[in-house]
Formats: sequence, C-alpha cells, structure tokens
Amino acid sequence: MNLSTETISGLTCHIADGLAPRAAPRIVVVLCHGYGAPGTDLVPLGQMLLRQPKMAGSVQFLFPEAPLSLEDIGLYDGRAWWNLDMRRLQMAAALGTFRELSRDVPDELPAARQKLMGLIEEWSKRTGTPINRFVLGGFSQGSMLATDVTLQLDENPAGLVILSGSLINEDVWRDRATHHKTLRVLQSHGTQDPVLPINSAGWLRDLLNHAGADVEFLQFSGGHEIPHAVLDRFGTFLRELIGDGRNPI
Repeated sequence: MNLSTETISGLTCHIADGLAPRAAPRIVVVLCHGYGAPGTDLVPLGQMLLRQPKMAGSVQFLFPEAPLSLEDIGLYDGRAWWNLDMRRLQMAAALGTFRELSRDVPDELPAARQKLMGLIEEWSKRTGTPINRFVLGGFSQGSMLATDVTLQLDENPAGLVILSGSLINEDVWRDRATHHKTLRVLQSHGTQDPVLPINSAGWLRDLLNHAGADVEFLQFSGGHEIPHAVLDRFGTFLRELIGDGRNPI
C-alpha cells in the first residue's frame, strides 16, 4: 500500500492507494475529517477500505487537512474547516431549537470551499480523472464541506458520502441541489448522536431527496461515529461505482 503526503491547492493532503507506479485510479475518493480531529484522522479508514476486494488497484484516497489550527483552544493537533461555537450547538440540541441553525453560513466556509474545489481541480488535471469519477465525502464538519462543494459543482461527482453530517447553508443548498438530480448519496447517522441530532441528518436527506438525488440513508444505533457496518457499506458503494453493481464507471 502506498502512503504519501503533499501540498495540493494550499492544503496538506495525505494520499493512500494500492496503485502500480504511474497507474491511474478509476475513482478518486476525497474524504474530509471532522472538527477538532488531526489531518490524519480518516487515513486508517481508507487503508481498511483498500484491503477490501477490488479496491487496491482501482481507488485512490485523498485526505486533506483542514486549514485552521485549534491549538489556541488546547487541541494541539486539532484542525477545523471553520470555527464552531460548541456551546451554541449544545444549547440548541438541549432546547430543541437545532432546526434554527440550518441556515447558518459559517464565515470561513467560502475559503474552505475554494481550497477544496482547487484541490479537486488540480488532482483531476494531474491524474486525468474527470470530476464524475470523484467521490466526495467526510465525517461531521468535513461531510458538510463535501456536501457544499458537491452542490457547487457544475456536474455530479460519482458519489457523495455524508458520515454524521448536518444541514447548514440551507437556502443555497436547496437551490443548488436542484442542479444535481440523480446524485448518488450514501448518508449515515447514529440515533444517539450527542453532537448533531439525527433529526438534522433527516433534514439534509429530505432536502436532497426532494431535489431528485438518490439517497441511501443508513441509520444505526450509536453516537457520533463511523461503525463497521457503515464502513462495510461504504466499501460496497465504491465497488458498485467501479463496476461491481449499478451505474458502473
């Protein structure tokens, strides 16, 4: 297995694959970590997926590190795509007013979007991989950025993977989602999530479904996490895209 790190579009990016030298990937998967996690947080997930059948010679994973350091709040390896008011989130969850946060547009979102779109464009040119063979996704805050970028694209990527995400930027997302009919989405969320209530995932699922996306929603008994059952379905989702199921690439 190959593992390397380089700077792409201003983002430190960890790259994992099992490709032979100079071989092109059939699918590039870009996974963005969550708030407070180190930039390497999801790399083991990609390494586990690459051990599954038909993955090593076809799929390449990119794991970009968020641009903001959280060292000033005591998270010395922690990174963020945008700053969060955790107390505000906790209060909204406790008071049942989380729906009011769905229209929030974080101040740093446009800059994060630009960096991630730049990474995708640069890697597409470098590898010759078209956008419709990219899978964008992430965990928690990273999945929200991946959703935002996906909806801003002019064409559908191969898929969108939303792991414990939530609805934000609702007005823009509702408008942009209408341009992404038939988008394949794999979404998962825990019923006991203490950070992002499962209702917030349902609002996002419904928005995408209403716009014509093909959303597979995996609800599991658990918290803010990625259980093995979701990881296994993620692997199957990727194998379907490379030609082991419907809509092969």
